[in-house]
Amino acid sequence: MTDATVSNAIAVRDNGPGAMVEQYKADLAMVMPSHVKPDTFVRLAVSVLRRDKNLTLAAQNNPAALMGALMEAARLGLEPGTEQYYLTPRKQKGRLEVQGIRGYQGEIELIYRAGAVSSVIVEVVRAKDHFSYSPGRDERPTHEIDWDAEDRGPLRLVYAYAVMKDGATSKVIVLNRAKVMEAKAMSTGSDSPYSPWQKHEESMWMKTAAHRLTKWVPTSAEYMREQLRAQAEVAAEKTAPLMPATAAPMPQPVTEDDGPIDAEFVDDDTAA
Repeated sequence: MTDATVSNAIAVRDNGPGAMVEQYKADLAMVMPSHVKPDTFVRLAVSVLRRDKNLTLAAQNNPAALMGALMEAARLGLEPGTEQYYLTPRKQKGRLEVQGIRGYQGEIELIYRAGAVSSVIVEVVRAKDHFSYSPGRDERPTHEIDWDAEDRGPLRLVYAYAVMKDGATSKVIVLNRAKVMEAKAMSTGSDSPYSPWQKHEESMWMKTAAHRLTKWVPTSAEYMREQLRAQAEVAAEKTAPLMPATAAPMPQPVTEDDGPIDAEFVDDDTAA
């Protein structure tokens, strides 16, 4: 899919960016994980484009940027136009273009999809909350909230951790306001009035902590590599030639049974 073909899609079909997304459904489906339904994905994308006039304008200004964002969402298996994956307008060389931003629900979804955790906890701490956590002493944070309070105060901290399937607790991520603001400053277009940092500040605090957590727990990418490896092994076994029924059994080398061999799997840290 080139910039020229994407631009031609709007020229040929005069129904706007939504029609272009429909036209490229097959291309999007090719990169989606098997659990994602292309019709649902496209319907969500078209819906958010129709709801937001600024986003529609951004898509018309640069159709390739729109399709690039949708391709990334499709590859990750995240729902576009939701808190899994935001579609937002941003100023680029004086005009609006579409920017795709992974949301906190998207980060959590990728952690769950790996199949190694039983739960993921991501919470913000406000000024009037009680929060306590000492690494090396506490397994998990203590966070007490006065739910009767009309105002819990401004955002103060955000934390994230996962409970693994065996009951163990992952590394606990705790970020203060200064650390979150550092992450915000590194995010392209975060000062734009269209950015989720402006419209969904609490969610973006949670996204920042959840993203840091992905470095310490199995991710969807790791899980998919293992799945593909297992599928390849099964396919190889099915296609291996069968021994003739009348053939004598092949002699096997005599070895000492030293018991099971311990192995250690080491995953590369691919998280951004």
